[in-house]
Amino acid sequence: KSKHSSTSLLHSITSTSLLPYTMSTAPKAVVFHTSTSSTELDCNDDDIVLITHTKSGANCVLKKFGAHVLSYQTAAGKPIIMLSKDAIMDGSAAIRGGIPLCFPQFGQPDKSYPQHGFLRRNKWTVVEGSEFDTDDAAGIKLELELKDVSVARGDGTWGNDTKLNCKCILTVSIDDKSMTNTLEMQNLGTDAFDFQVLLHTYYLVAMGKALDHELCNVKGFEGYVVDDKVSGETYTLGSEPVTIPDIIIDRVYTPPEGKIDLNLTIAAGVDNLVELTANGDVDGTKVPVSGVVWNPHKIKAEAMGDFGSDQYNDMICVEPGLLSNVPQLAGGKTATFTQVMTSI
Repeated sequence: KSKHSSTSLLHSITSTSLLPYTMSTAPKAVVFHTSTSSTELDCNDDDIVLITHTKSGANCVLKKFGAHVLSYQTAAGKPIIMLSKDAIMDGSAAIRGGIPLCFPQFGQPDKSYPQHGFLRRNKWTVVEGSEFDTDDAAGIKLELELKDVSVARGDGTWGNDTKLNCKCILTVSIDDKSMTNTLEMQNLGTDAFDFQVLLHTYYLVAMGKALDHELCNVKGFEGYVVDDKVSGETYTLGSEPVTIPDIIIDRVYTPPEGKIDLNLTIAAGVDNLVELTANGDVDGTKVPVSGVVWNPHKIKAEAMGDFGSDQYNDMICVEPGLLSNVPQLAGGKTATFTQVMTSI
């Protein structure tokens, strides 16, 4: 697609520009492409959900299509999440940037249905009465049942004639400096199914410093087994932080024996540190959390029609998930996965 296709983000909203970390007094649905450029969405659009924590002023923007978090801005006005300036927003494709939800698979180990599953390609419904705004936090719940999934089911495991059935509920809550995303996955059928789940989070790297190893790095993967999808290498990470090399980075980090929850510190540019924690369970049994680090770098960025050619400088994907040795989800049972990002 052209980088300025009529189906892109620019088709339906008006561009604006903000100084770094500025914030209007009136709540607005603003999404950030870099630390100095942003776009204001139309709050009258039925597909846009704006969460504002009244006490602190922090806010979050979601789209019902994909239950997709587009933006989170702290009470201090600091944008944490990055959205591609050329993201396709009309529902014809998954949205580039924000927090895409990957389930029942990450990538495409099962070729009978599309990469990353079907959650990010279908419109969700706000759970009636779920909105809240208290002194402690503000948030909302959205849900999607398999019977309402019309796109990306494929013709095999999750096709229209499958005996499998599920429902997913996403809870998003924010306070002055943190956002929590919890995905609840319910097996509504009688047959157990295999699954993976991952939150493909795009962090905004302040001042375009993604390739600066001092200002952009991830700490906390020490001792994890690394599967480098670019080089094909497998190795155990030492004490060094993860940084973006001078090529695309696409690496899966699998925890060592005995490591269950994920605890990372993400340096995302100038004056921008984020603590990330993630945990998950299947029917109450804790499951070890893996992580993925991805950045398309120059060549792949230029090849993507829904991504700015130079925006690889403004983002790093740090993606927690349940990817390996995940127990099947039995009929009538529930799995949950949670990430918490905190600006520090």
